[in-house]
Amino acid sequence: MSVKERRARQKKFLRQEILDAASELFVRDGYENVSMRRIADKIEYSPTTIYIYFKDKAELLDQVCRETFGRLVQRLSKIMDQPGDPLERLKRGLIAYIEFGLQNPHHYRATFMMPIPESFDKTKYAQPDSPGMQAFSFLTRGITDCIKAGKMPGMNVGLASQTLWAGIHGITSLLIVHELFPWVGRDKVIHSTVDTLVAGLQRAG
Repeated sequence: MSVKERRARQKKFLRQEILDAASELFVRDGYENVSMRRIADKIEYSPTTIYIYFKDKAELLDQVCRETFGRLVQRLSKIMDQPGDPLERLKRGLIAYIEFGLQNPHHYRATFMMPIPESFDKTKYAQPDSPGMQAFSFLTRGITDCIKAGKMPGMNVGLASQTLWAGIHGITSLLIVHELFPWVGRDKVIHSTVDTLVAGLQRAG
């Protein structure tokens, strides 16, 4: 590996370390209570180093959300591009969403469970080409594919998609926040939730 390649890799790792530290602090202490200096202290670098990568903490939070959505979209896209029964594909995607949240709890909480700061432009997150809406489109596409294949009755796709999201976000959030609750089994609860949500849509219409 050349010196240039090694430096590029180190730069990538440091950038990710900054994002990971920021997401953890944002969730633990609240966005307003976190400074660039506190993030720098956590990773044992000077604040000047962080400013090389991010201009301020608003950009940091924005990048945490964008990267979280980007990684989620990448995972869901691989599932949606697979051949086979669209109903089973939809279920696999829902389970993958939940597992993604559990594998990345700080990033998930910062992206999906923390209020958007007042200073942010909230309208950009609802734009069709935004990373968040690209992730949400997995649901609309999945349900549309099921309807076309006769696996679900005709329905309001937008409402059905939001219903599914509410359900999988709910179980993801509960499993992250209430880890010590006496669950009958994490995987059992996940699969039961997904099966129940999808079965409910199959009976709708």
